[in-house]
Amino acid sequence: MTDRYANGVTSSLVDPNGRSSAAPAEEEAEEKIVLKRKLTLINGVAIIVGTIIGSGIFIAPTGVFYYTESVGSSLLIWSACGILSTVGALCYAELGTSITRSGGDYAYLLVSFGPLVGFLRLWIALLIIRPTTQTIVALTFAHYAAKPFFQDCDPPENAVKLLAAICLTLLTAINCLSVKVSMKVQDVFTVGKLLALIMIILAGLYYMATGQLENFSNPWEGTYTARNIGYAFYNGLFAFGGWNYLNFVTEELQDPYKNLPRAIWIAMPLVTGIYVLVNLAYFAVVNKPEMLSSLAVAVTFGNRVFGPLAFMVPIFVALSTFGGVNGVLFTSARLFATGAQEGHLPKFFQLFHVKQQTPIPSLIFTCLMSLLMLLTDNVYQLINYFSSVLWLSVVASIAGMLWLRHKRPDLPRPIKVHLALPIIFMVSCVALVLLPNLDEPGNLLVGIGITLAGIPFYYIFIAWQKKPKCYGRLSNSVVEICRAIFNTTIIESNEALK
Repeated sequence: MTDRYANGVTSSLVDPNGRSSAAPAEEEAEEKIVLKRKLTLINGVAIIVGTIIGSGIFIAPTGVFYYTESVGSSLLIWSACGILSTVGALCYAELGTSITRSGGDYAYLLVSFGPLVGFLRLWIALLIIRPTTQTIVALTFAHYAAKPFFQDCDPPENAVKLLAAICLTLLTAINCLSVKVSMKVQDVFTVGKLLALIMIILAGLYYMATGQLENFSNPWEGTYTARNIGYAFYNGLFAFGGWNYLNFVTEELQDPYKNLPRAIWIAMPLVTGIYVLVNLAYFAVVNKPEMLSSLAVAVTFGNRVFGPLAFMVPIFVALSTFGGVNGVLFTSARLFATGAQEGHLPKFFQLFHVKQQTPIPSLIFTCLMSLLMLLTDNVYQLINYFSSVLWLSVVASIAGMLWLRHKRPDLPRPIKVHLALPIIFMVSCVALVLLPNLDEPGNLLVGIGITLAGIPFYYIFIAWQKKPKCYGRLSNSVVEICRAIFNTTIIESNEALK
């Protein structure tokens, strides 16, 4: 692959044998190293389920109920969030089977609207979205992992941050060592968190079977304003975040034309059903004042139902979030590798271990960025800035799908969803972005502003063809150092984004 966007690295670095760019195209094609498809259907389901079920289902129920104050409408919103996420995932199934490159939103925006739009999506993912997401989930893991040792108070802040750093570095090391081992971690922790949620469901159903149904009296009495409903959906959709993460690793998925939609059809109804039943269990046990005052409703539920075994609930939450961190790390590194293959990031992001085919430099960079986020007190505020921008990028990807139907009708589409689905999804997402920001537009404006700040970086470091020679020499040196230290080589894609 040539450096189409002039990222400053000579094309000889692409060839693992160091041949010059003048080598015949046939030899380059023969010696090009590509990723092996190691992810099975079960691994795909585990990535979707394991990434979606993180801390959200243990925390977000309070947020949904806070804005509705209604048991019936809360359960309805949880169901609607599951249906909306499934619709979005089905639209992404069409995108992921017609554009089979890894990279998710970045790849789809690049193909649909060109390199600048694609780069801006990669820009906010690299600097903010992925590192802060990993940091917040790791902090949640650390808080709940330490909670059994601090029964009567919150764990010390420094202890929580240290434990979060250990979580990030340990999972980074596992992901560097082997794809199979990291997927084993994902599979095991996904099964573990499903068993924990099933325990909560069974306990709630038993509680209801004993006739304790007083919390379900007047189920539709609550607050129904556009603003409150919008915020309630925001909290519910937060718990469903991750439904599109399998699209970031489609190049490593076996038979993606079949396994991508199959994984979605298995994972999304499973998660939606579990979420609704878990909330039903919460409402059966936890009354309205307790629900509104609890920061983690699962802990309140455990204290009421499990008695002396209540300490197990924070452990379950910790296990759940541990698997969530692993899923985000795994997909983040592949996203950045795709960006490097397209010339939008330095070539060292494109280096994979020679035997294990793990993106070691990309993983280490992602880990370091997340560790830096632990040093700031504003990590949650950063997520507020970019949550709206993130949803707008999803809307743009779906709009790109419709644009490609018009512009490139001959593009292979093994899956083609009904036109109504993407339109409903886009309208719903735009409404959900605008409703909460009508009263507080600051977060949305700051997020858009920082996103647009990537434009000068694009034209200086990507689009500018005649860079100083020192830039290319520096890039080459970094690549060669990473090659020597980590035993890595440049990995190319099976196909170009075009």
